Amino acid sequence: MAGAARTSSGGFRRWMERYPFLPALLILAVLLALNGFYQPRSVSLVGITGLVKTYLALMLLAVAQTYVVYAGDIDLSVGAIVSLVNCVIVVLMQYMGGTAFSALGAIGVGLAVGLACGLVNGLLVATFRLQAIVATFATSIFFTGIALYILPVAGLPAPAAFWRTYGGRFLDIPFVFYVAVVLAVILWAMARTRLVMRLLAVGDDAQRAFQSGLPVTAIRVRGYVMTGLFSALAAFCVTGDTASGDPLVGGKMTLYSVAAVVLGGTALSGGYGTVVGSVFGALIIGLINSLVYFVGTPSEWQNLVQGLAILIALMAGVVVGRRARA
Repeated sequence: MAGAARTSSGGFRRWMERYPFLPALLILAVLLALNGFYQPRSVSLVGITGLVKTYLALMLLAVAQTYVVYAGDIDLSVGAIVSLVNCVIVVLMQYMGGTAFSALGAIGVGLAVGLACGLVNGLLVATFRLQAIVATFATSIFFTGIALYILPVAGLPAPAAFWRTYGGRFLDIPFVFYVAVVLAVILWAMARTRLVMRLLAVGDDAQRAFQSGLPVTAIRVRGYVMTGLFSALAAFCVTGDTASGDPLVGGKMTLYSVAAVVLGGTALSGGYGTVVGSVFGALIIGLINSLVYFVGTPSEWQNLVQGLAILIALMAGVVVGRRARA
């Protein structure tokens, strides 16, 4: 009996090591069932489409955060990057006439802005060796200041061609589903790249990675650049969902992205985790917010209940993950 128990425990540990997102997937299934119980329409195609459309930006931002967390770093400026890119592309599209061509041009500029922000963070943290939490907090203020300079007042409308595409359908399939499929393919491909393996190696033991010949500084910089890129992609989704520019729109998203990463089973100390789990973590936050509303929680209690529910989900995921790695 004892041998069978050890075998079972070892099998569970191997599964958890290979699929760290399993606790998040279980929590996600439970929340989806609860949402369906209290509001059956929430699990219909329309309801799922609305959920994905609303929280796709947070999914991308959680992915962005994961790449720096892999290496044991953190980025508190991701929300500010979202705000900055949002303002840049909306102002640029308006300036260029709001045509489809202007939208494509603005997307290109927005990607460049995201990459530049990530590069700045990477140089400050990895090259100049500033504390990640302090440096990226400072750059978040800096990026927000630029966003406020570009667009001092929220509410500038995005061109209809942009937000109608994001909320529209092609071949009777919601556009956001195409985006989700492309994202899944990209993440699947990136999970097998040398960069991701090296980021995890640095997060697991930076000193040993350096001694083995890995360019630790360059790897960490690239991680921040990837974070800037995915933050820009998140900004495109925010713009499509809100149909406007707002220099403070990403403010609350930063800590949500960190929570989603932890909910997905990624260790903040680095070296362990998966972007798939971070996507699940973002959906968990979305389903918690929906469930709090569906059960009829009074408005003055909603933030308290949401925070408590997220905390319970975090504790459950962390406990299961620790037992699996013990």
